[in-house]
Amino acid sequence: MTTRDDLALANRLADAAGEAIRPFFRARYDLEIKADKSPVTEADRAAEAAIRTILEQERPDDGIIGEEYGSVRTDAERIWILDPIDGTRSFIAGRPIFGTLIALTQSGWPTIGIIDQPIARERWAGMSGQPTTFNGTPVRTRACRSLEGAGIATTSPHLFAEGDVPHYMALVAAVSGGAPRQGPVYGGDCYNYGLLASGFLDIVIESGLQSYDFAALVPVVEGAGGMMCDWNGEPLTATSEGHVLALGDPARLEDVLEAIHGASDGHHHDHDHG
Repeated sequence: MTTRDDLALANRLADAAGEAIRPFFRARYDLEIKADKSPVTEADRAAEAAIRTILEQERPDDGIIGEEYGSVRTDAERIWILDPIDGTRSFIAGRPIFGTLIALTQSGWPTIGIIDQPIARERWAGMSGQPTTFNGTPVRTRACRSLEGAGIATTSPHLFAEGDVPHYMALVAAVSGGAPRQGPVYGGDCYNYGLLASGFLDIVIESGLQSYDFAALVPVVEGAGGMMCDWNGEPLTATSEGHVLALGDPARLEDVLEAIHGASDGHHHDHDHG
């Protein structure tokens, strides 16, 4: 069972990761990127190591899945899923829109999620059955009356598999009506999901995500009144293929799925998104 003690611990883990990351941000040597030991990798590793040290002391029976140091005790009922720096490109570029992602899953379902931006000191925290908070204050997604004009974001269309691009572009066309000024916001990685939870974006769409990229996002978005699913409207699980949708207003789900997959005729109706 997930408790407030777990949430308090998750916040402490985010604090420790932030302390590890801040010295590397906009440090001049970050500009030299080496495949073997780039400074950004040092920041990633320092943050994940700081988190793991605390978890091994305080939750020795829980599993851990981390992007940098792999997995331990993955057969445990409770597993912490870590992405110390989600948004490496932004980090390297000195843009404070990357984030540390910390999730606690129970029997495969995310029950706690943290999105922490350690430079701006902004933190979204979600926990099953509790309202999502931003720096301690509850936040809500906003209503979205129609797809046209909705605020949509993705990190980069270059990250989409080639076969996914037409579906993404169809959704962009439905949202923007062909007007570039109503087009997507680019960049942001996990930060976009926090902004959606706070009511500043309506849709985030991504392709090719791993479980450590989205596990922490689910409690944050859903605790704020939004929904997360794959491109067929199915819940995200450890076996999801990485097609991720976040909606601030769940009422727009059918519209979004119809735009992504193309209506089979001119009428709005339920159809198989499979």
